[in-house]
Amino acid sequence: MLIAWGVILGIAKGLKLEKYGFELKIYSLVYKNQQVQSILTKILGRTRRGIKIFANVSVVAGFVMMGFAFWFLISNVSKFFVAPSDFAPVTVLIPGVTLTSGPSILYFLLSIPIVLVIHEGAHGIVATLEKIKIKTGGFAIFIAMFAGFVEPDEDEFNRAKKISKLRVIGAGATANVIFALVLALILLTNPFFATVLPEPLLSTFYDLPNGVMILSIIENSGAEKAGLQANDIITSINGIQIVSPLDFQKAQLIPGEIAKVSILRDGQTLQFPVEIIPSPEDSDKGLIGIMRDNSLAYKPVLNFIEWKDPSVSMFLLWLWMISFFIGIINMLPLPILDGGKFIHTVIDKKISEKAVNITMWGIYAFTFALFGLNIALSYMKSGWFTI
Repeated sequence: MLIAWGVILGIAKGLKLEKYGFELKIYSLVYKNQQVQSILTKILGRTRRGIKIFANVSVVAGFVMMGFAFWFLISNVSKFFVAPSDFAPVTVLIPGVTLTSGPSILYFLLSIPIVLVIHEGAHGIVATLEKIKIKTGGFAIFIAMFAGFVEPDEDEFNRAKKISKLRVIGAGATANVIFALVLALILLTNPFFATVLPEPLLSTFYDLPNGVMILSIIENSGAEKAGLQANDIITSINGIQIVSPLDFQKAQLIPGEIAKVSILRDGQTLQFPVEIIPSPEDSDKGLIGIMRDNSLAYKPVLNFIEWKDPSVSMFLLWLWMISFFIGIINMLPLPILDGGKFIHTVIDKKISEKAVNITMWGIYAFTFALFGLNIALSYMKSGWFTI
């Protein structure tokens, strides 16, 4: 990452990009353009009616997305204690730290600029609709992280009506989620998308496999001693349904324990007690002792697109994931996120300025604690996991 950043800075210096509105620093590359307002005005002239509808929807969507984000974080914490197998680990995606595989970093870095253009473009065009001047717009690169921005005239924004402010603030996250929903409709034709879909959507849009096939048995393993055979289809482990290879992670196998493994053999359902063996790579990780079929056997019901290149499928899956979750998480009420500005605008001038500040810091503290608790519980369950 540092080498790549050095190359970027070297090229920027060599091309003398400072002459074209770029600001170069050892840790950042920032571009600002003062012609953004005229571009947005031209776009608005052709789409004003649609943008008006979108702006009004953004206000309602802002509250819905904020509620969904809180519901997810609170319910996820409760699952850790009530239904641990359903707990969804939460991590912050940081290239080189939590993103370590080359393809994952590439998909992430390609997705972020697209998501930012949609997000900031929505802020800007709704601000233009509300007759709030945009001073500059542009993007920034901070070594391995991207940022985009539109800078409205602060005085004009502060003088604007409360509903206008809410439309502008909610537009960015709403645009991201709408884009993600449209992309999801396309991805419903892709087997990869089944790996992230919850029920009942999964069984509605995909024909599900019976389980995961055993290709071979490891010698002297618990699976061999229990009597499992090649071509058996594993359907559940300790009562946890196995539909795809990803479901094995939910079973949380501990070396030395006995797992109840259900299989299909010649159309007959059988159950075996299997002693879990330690993994050669990690003695704390348990294995049944099989080589399994790791292919995704999901068959889309909407099968009108043929997906041949898996790299395209994975990129679009990453683009969907980042667009959706950036939109949702961005509506959490924290100081650096749109959700903080959204809530502040709602309660501003309804109570005293002192009461507004106290209320906002209380909301910030609760949100930060809730988000941090999800990350802490993820560490307790899975350690510092990487992608």
